[in-house]
Amino acid sequence: MADDTTAVQPAQSEPRFGVQRIYIKDTSFESPDTPECFRRAYTPKVGFSINTRSRKIEGDVYEVVLRLTADVKQDEKTVFLVEVQQAGIFEVGGLEGERLEQVLTVTCPSILFPYGREAIDALVTKGSFPALMLAPINFEAVYMQAKRQQATEQQVPVS
Repeated sequence: MADDTTAVQPAQSEPRFGVQRIYIKDTSFESPDTPECFRRAYTPKVGFSINTRSRKIEGDVYEVVLRLTADVKQDEKTVFLVEVQQAGIFEVGGLEGERLEQVLTVTCPSILFPYGREAIDALVTKGSFPALMLAPINFEAVYMQAKRQQATEQQVPVS
């Protein structure tokens, strides 16, 4: 007589990725030189910075925050300063080490960036300034550059 029980092999964890929620965590818009700046020709110098951070919430669930900051000056005076922290909750399973790091620093920010870019544009136009459409960012290239720089810094002997 044959045994009807089947041995169940533990399944290897297959990579999983899912977006659970995208939201604005924080925004700020300052225009300290108004209304005087509206009375001059608008010839701005735009400074832009971007950074990301991630944290494990629980299990395979992570929060990733993309911080976008634009500092617009004219004649050394700040015309406006806008900052958006665009965040998301992502499920990332079956990945470890560098593969997990790459998803959290490349894939997730790539998903968040269009939302953050739109939020910055909306804040700027509500401040009565011309639209500030940020150029797309290749997060993979930024990640690879940071990895190369990190490797170079590790090779430099400290005296």
